[in-house]
Amino acid sequence: MAMAVGSSDDDSVISAINTTPLVDVMLVLLIIFLITIPVVTTSIPVQLPKERVEVRETKPENIVISVDKAGNIFWYDAKVGDVESLVVKLKKVSAMKPQPEVQIRGDSNGRYEGVGKILYACQRAGITKVAFITEPPPLGG
Repeated sequence: MAMAVGSSDDDSVISAINTTPLVDVMLVLLIIFLITIPVVTTSIPVQLPKERVEVRETKPENIVISVDKAGNIFWYDAKVGDVESLVVKLKKVSAMKPQPEVQIRGDSNGRYEGVGKILYACQRAGITKVAFITEPPPLGG
């Protein structure tokens, strides 16, 4: 009994690479990525903010607190000495029914520390309505 391993007539070596298995594996990986990526990117439902221009009405009961470039805090036009005196004033405002809105005006060239102090003071005083006053961008730009 004999077994034929190959033909003895053809001794040439096949030098071409068979790329069919490589293409099959790459197509399977591509299909897997196409299926899993949309699931991963949108798995957490969140409500994204919508950009809109809102015209604000200035009501006389609104409180305007300003911060200049140097970090000085102003209650309307009067300078507030420190954060503790601001908290005392804001506690009086938070007791009003309905509670007025606190509007913060911060200098664009100032540090965030001044605005952060006002926000922390509002939190300590129990203020629930805080807004930021900004200027709209120039038209056409």
